[in-house]
Amino acid sequence: VSSLTTVEAKDMLLQAVENEVREDANRRLLVLEKAYKEESDRRARDILMQAMQRLNADVIAESTTSTVPIPSEDMKGRIIGREGRNIRALEQATGVDIIIDDTPDAVTLSCFDPVRREIAKLALTKLVADGRIHPSRIEEVVARAQADIDDAIIKAGEQSVMEVGLHSLPPDALKYLGRLKYRYSYGQNVLDHSIETTKFAVSIAHEVGANVEVIRRGGLLHDVGKGMDHEM
Repeated sequence: VSSLTTVEAKDMLLQAVENEVREDANRRLLVLEKAYKEESDRRARDILMQAMQRLNADVIAESTTSTVPIPSEDMKGRIIGREGRNIRALEQATGVDIIIDDTPDAVTLSCFDPVRREIAKLALTKLVADGRIHPSRIEEVVARAQADIDDAIIKAGEQSVMEVGLHSLPPDALKYLGRLKYRYSYGQNVLDHSIETTKFAVSIAHEVGANVEVIRRGGLLHDVGKGMDHEM
């Protein structure tokens, strides 16, 4: 009736069966993909929650100022110096704005560079404790404070490397990593954040079978650029 040959009829039947099987396979694949996505989302949440429960971080307000306590109001006059020569010498040596106002028993330091601000804070604290404040003495104390902060930066870098279980880093990487100790971002200390990120990442890497050593190094150094300045 259809004027089909046996071969033509067989081809039509096979094509119909193939189409039906393909449609059924696609439907099954969509069901499997949905189930797999739901399972992977649940698994990812479990891994993240396990990592978060193992760690606890402090949040500190971001600031561009520091306060140096002074023993008496008379000290403000000595910091300013005759015709302002002491305060000018301090600001020139440290690159920090020194604000002397009505705040009782305190002097405020203002600077966007947290390392320079820390050097100025340390230097001014030493000058106030010593009592001898004059331009030549200021230069000497600021240079010593610079050396002390440089040492503290390297120690902070070395300590962070040991804390996350890395064997070593190049000296420059340690320096820029250590500078993060004095920088804050989104209300958190950047070095603490880098260490915390590394611990999160390592915990997740163990769960998913990633290269733990690569993750450990990448986690610690992911924000290292924030420790660099215009000189780098």
